[in-house]
Amino acid sequence: MKSTKPLSRDQVRRIDRLCTERYGIPGLILMENAGKNAAAIIESSYGPDGRAFVACGTGNNGGDGFVIARQLHNLGWDVRIALCGDPDKMSPDCRTNHAIASAMRLPIVVCRNGAEVRQAGGLIEPNDVIVDALLGTGFSGNVRSPIVEMIALVNQSKKRAVVAVDVPSGLDCDTGAPADCTIRADLTITFVAPKVGFDAQSARPFLGRVVSAGIGAPKELVAQITGE
Repeated sequence: MKSTKPLSRDQVRRIDRLCTERYGIPGLILMENAGKNAAAIIESSYGPDGRAFVACGTGNNGGDGFVIARQLHNLGWDVRIALCGDPDKMSPDCRTNHAIASAMRLPIVVCRNGAEVRQAGGLIEPNDVIVDALLGTGFSGNVRSPIVEMIALVNQSKKRAVVAVDVPSGLDCDTGAPADCTIRADLTITFVAPKVGFDAQSARPFLGRVVSAGIGAPKELVAQITGE
């Protein structure tokens, strides 16, 4: 997609909000577009009929992960999903996409604590592409359990590659400052445009290659928000 000025956390929220308020685009459609486009980039980067371990949080970044998982499944990939956190605390859109993935009978394990994260690590194989959909642009501060254990597991596991969804989990999208435990991605698929923190020297060891993917936001809205 066309290069766009980097976005701040506040600009990301404004784009999402105005897509719904001004244009009537439901959040679920934006999430579906984001996940479908991300899955296409993963397949083009790592080939057809691959294996993926998708680590999902309970927020909208996790919802993106569930979309990516089922889109990769439809593309012929062998997919396993780990929901990291309390299922009762899923955001509405995450809950919907969790339900769809469940109805498709995709394998989903729930990791409510560090012990369950360690158990889920047995599902990861050396030829896996691990998809990090744990924490998104809303994250700042400290990573908490069980996500901190999942990030450590992903970084330490033998795998083919790590793909971060929108932003590597643990990285502040505005400052580029990493938390004590931050995903080290080989590829970051960021939505609409890179984030302002990506230019920070501190962010570079965690991003890998950065590719932008669309979510279906009208180009006029994006230009308005970025001042282009």
